[in-house]
Amino acid sequence: MSIFIPRHYEPLQDTGKLAAYYFDLRPRRITVTGTTRLSQRMVRIHFTGSDLDDLPTVSAQDHVKLFFDVEGTGQAVLPEIVEGRWSPADYTFRDYTIRFFDPQALRLDIDFVLHGHGVAGTWAANARPGDELGMLGPRGAFLLRDVRDWYVFACDETALPAAARWIEGLRAGVPVTAYIEVQDAGDEIAIDTQADLTIHWLHRGDAEPGTATLLQEAVRGHALPEGDGFCWVAGEAMSIKPLRRYLSRESGLEREGWDVDGYWRRGVANLDHHIEDTDD
Repeated sequence: MSIFIPRHYEPLQDTGKLAAYYFDLRPRRITVTGTTRLSQRMVRIHFTGSDLDDLPTVSAQDHVKLFFDVEGTGQAVLPEIVEGRWSPADYTFRDYTIRFFDPQALRLDIDFVLHGHGVAGTWAANARPGDELGMLGPRGAFLLRDVRDWYVFACDETALPAAARWIEGLRAGVPVTAYIEVQDAGDEIAIDTQADLTIHWLHRGDAEPGTATLLQEAVRGHALPEGDGFCWVAGEAMSIKPLRRYLSRESGLEREGWDVDGYWRRGVANLDHHIEDTDD
């Protein structure tokens, strides 16, 4: 996992298992250098730009906001920051995971799911070298240190870039089980890791994204090993909410041993998945 922390940033909190960071917001202009098709419905966009010179990224869950030129001006849209704040109402933006960052080469990779609709997916399907976007973030990060005895990941394709980055960075030999929900075999990708990875691809077929119970069934049916482990669940917020109740009340894991992250919500254009949900 690529990690880059500019020297002037120190963690606000560090428990030995988790380190929390808070970063200054800086609008950045990024330029497409190329694309790589990863699967039938996922493409990796490669970016560069001098504004990436101090981009911090410490965690597989780090995300940035990408701003889209819906007016068709052909120019990158850069949000205006006033006293450390900006107005979301003035822009069209979407949140995306930092898949890879090379601070020496100033290379940033972001993976896009091609839904066949929507401002971001449409832009990504047509992206060409020289195209520009505005970017903001990350605002903060939670680095979960690789000290666990085992890991379980359960997510859909929207969280697959974060899961893949996370799994690729885990230490050699640590047991990892991943349940990944996608539409079909055409959406499966390779994950290169030294961890002892067992991956289960869950195909929802013709079911609408966010309506299947595949992740619920997989996590509930997984016998959690003994020891100090960690379980991460991410996907459509309402469909995975029962797993928050399960992990908090029935799994036997300590609170620091699990996280349930709603990456999107049906009917909501741009869910802030860092707003804490409840299990009610």
